[in-house]
Amino acid sequence: MSTLSTEQINQAARDLYEAEQNRVQIDALTLTYPAMDMEDAYAIQSAWIALKQEAGDKTIGYKIGLTSRVMQRAMKIDIPDYGVLTESMRFADGSDIAADQFTDPRIEVELAFVLKDRLFGENVTMMDVLNATDYVIPALELIAARSHRVNPENGHVRTVMDTISDNAANAGIIMGGRPVRPNEMDLRWCGAILYKNAVIEETGLAAAVLNHPANGICWVAKRFAPHGVALEPGQVILSGSFTAPIIVKAGDTIHADYGPLGGISCQFV
Repeated sequence: MSTLSTEQINQAARDLYEAEQNRVQIDALTLTYPAMDMEDAYAIQSAWIALKQEAGDKTIGYKIGLTSRVMQRAMKIDIPDYGVLTESMRFADGSDIAADQFTDPRIEVELAFVLKDRLFGENVTMMDVLNATDYVIPALELIAARSHRVNPENGHVRTVMDTISDNAANAGIIMGGRPVRPNEMDLRWCGAILYKNAVIEETGLAAAVLNHPANGICWVAKRFAPHGVALEPGQVILSGSFTAPIIVKAGDTIHADYGPLGGISCQFV
């Protein structure tokens, strides 16, 4: 049950939109609206994406977040969340990325599913996802916080409601390495070593994502079904990180080694 008015939802969306445009963090929305619920948070996210679309951006897919138990415990939630991927978020493998274009940027290691068939319904299974997937490819997610993770004045820690409103913290996607058909390997055992400036910062296996990364796509398909929304052919779905995020800044070089699936690199300038 939504607790915020339409006017409050639209104002919160404008505040986040302007924070991203101006590269200045705002207070967490839960400071202003402490009673806001998950319905409010997704309504704010949707209104913000609408502002992006009005400015000429377009949706290219979705991301699923909070899929690992460690992140769910940290955010005091027991279900994943989702955000929207847009064309402006796409960066090429090997890109130079301007760090000052993002507020509190961080990098996570994921797998991206690129669909060839439509997925819709409350009974979507993991096999349905695998059959509907054209290929799976290594991906880095660039996340950012348009609102303070910890308020510098009063110490308020943003909650999952703030993160969802903030488009599940999504800011960019870098895909690279070797694409594989979904039945070409056991995706649970897809691993990666994440380097920052030639130092190993994180390692992980894709099984950390709900026991199989395809389960994240199942979850979001079921989540969308009551609203009549499908996952469409050609869309990119980020299935969820299997490492903790690492902080990045200007001067950092990032490399993710996915073993037999190759690697992805980018530089923050």
